[in-house]
Amino acid sequence: MSTAYTVRRDGERLDLICWRWYGTLAGRAVERVLEANPGLAARNPASLPANTTIVMPPPQARATAAPRVF
Repeated sequence: MSTAYTVRRDGERLDLICWRWYGTLAGRAVERVLEANPGLAARNPASLPANTTIVMPPPQARATAAPRVF
């Protein structure tokens, strides 16, 4: 399930939005958001205009190490 984020003020950066939303940039967070929002890259993700709505895909599941069997 995806949810949306609305840019609050002119000049917000997509990488910082992803950092605040997901708590990390690991797992290609910015790239996944760009893939979920066709045309967003053309709107200059380094300085987004206010009131831009961005679909935020669910975070990727973190890989967990398999238990070691001795």
